[in-house]
Amino acid sequence: MRIVYLGTPDFAVLPLEKIISSGREVVGVVTNKDKPVGRKRVLTAPPVKVVAQSHGIPVFQYDKIRVEGVQDLINLAPDIMITCAFGQILSQEILDIPKLGVINIHASLLPKYRGASPIHYAILNGEKVTGITIMKTDIGIDTGDILLEKPLEIKCDETCGQLFERLSDLGADSIIEALELIENGKASFIKQNDEQASFSKIITKELAKIDWNNDAVNIYNQIRAFNPSPVAYCLLEGQPFKIYQAKVVNSSGKPGEILVADKNLVVACGNNALSLEVVQKSGGKQMAIKDFLLGNRFIVGEELK
Repeated sequence: MRIVYLGTPDFAVLPLEKIISSGREVVGVVTNKDKPVGRKRVLTAPPVKVVAQSHGIPVFQYDKIRVEGVQDLINLAPDIMITCAFGQILSQEILDIPKLGVINIHASLLPKYRGASPIHYAILNGEKVTGITIMKTDIGIDTGDILLEKPLEIKCDETCGQLFERLSDLGADSIIEALELIENGKASFIKQNDEQASFSKIITKELAKIDWNNDAVNIYNQIRAFNPSPVAYCLLEGQPFKIYQAKVVNSSGKPGEILVADKNLVVACGNNALSLEVVQKSGGKQMAIKDFLLGNRFIVGEELK
């Protein structure tokens, strides 16, 4: 079976490595273009490209695969194509190239959380369970028929980064199971129920801004959902004040009001309060709150915005 793999970020690395280690033939890897990263804008290859090159697999990079990539994919003559967090929508012309079609590794239990940010939104909305779906790719956004689903419990204190790693690992196991079903002629696809569908839009920095009028549990979920990026924040002296970790405590006050400011920093929410545990002041380093308070004084009654 000739496989072409399409993926870009860290999430897509483990599934690719698992496919390669299984001995299956990966004839090409498609990913997005190298991008400048960090303050020095160093041109950096996507993680999937690095893995492919380490195994001597040809890499193809496009800004717009529908415009630039069709002939290359035809020349690769894949039996099947696998997408995982690729970041581009495929045209019907591309979907028709592999004789066994295109299947996708998606980080939610479809039809819930279609779209770009299913892991963030599962935590943001306080879900207890998420999972991996292996589905047939069609011209819609995560609307294709489902081959298999694997649920995964979300831990109560789990961050997006931590859940991201566990789902990537589950996705790697799931794609091997899916390929075995296809190879053995046992694949059975089930249509999604569109009436139960929800959509996860692209995460922006604006979504990470804390509104202290919200319930403490909701803000706690927001902090978990946006760790490690883009990081939930409020304003301290007019500058971003990032919050990486916190816990809900039973207290009350005006939303945003500092209730405790000695060894702990407790902030009132619309309902209950949050004890901040790991924070970062603008221009400073990420610090545990006890260390942060050694060099930063707060007054009870002050407000975070």
